[in-house]
Amino acid sequence: MKNEEAFSYTYTAPTERERREVEEIRRKYQPVEQTQSDMQRLQTLDNKVNLPPMAYALSLGVIGTLIFGLGLTLILEWSKPVLGTLVALLGVLPIALAYPVHRRSLRKRKEKYAAEILALSEKILGEKK
Repeated sequence: MKNEEAFSYTYTAPTERERREVEEIRRKYQPVEQTQSDMQRLQTLDNKVNLPPMAYALSLGVIGTLIFGLGLTLILEWSKPVLGTLVALLGVLPIALAYPVHRRSLRKRKEKYAAEILALSEKILGEKK
C-alpha cells in the first residue's frame, strides 16, 4: 500500500528581475525618510524652499499679463480706451507684485527649512571628509 500522506514542497527563489521589482514596489510604501539618502533629502528640502515661491511669482505674472493683454485688446480692437486703460493698469498690479511676493515667500521658506538644511549639509560634508 502506498503512503498517500506524503508531503512535497518545492521552493524557487525569485529571479534578480523579480527581486528588483519587489524592492521597487516595497519602496513605494515605505516612509520617504527611509527611502531617501541624505543627498536626496537635501535636494528635496532645497526644492521645497525654491519651487513654491517661483510658482507663486509665475502665477501672478501670468495672470497679470493676461489682464494687461485684455486691457490692450479693449483699447486696440474694441475701441474702448478708457475701460482698456483701467483694465491694463489693473493687470500691471499683479505683475508688479510678482517679484516682492517671490522674495518674501522665499525668505519665509528659507527661515522655515534653514536649520534642517544646514544640519543635513553638515552631516553630508562631515561624512565625505
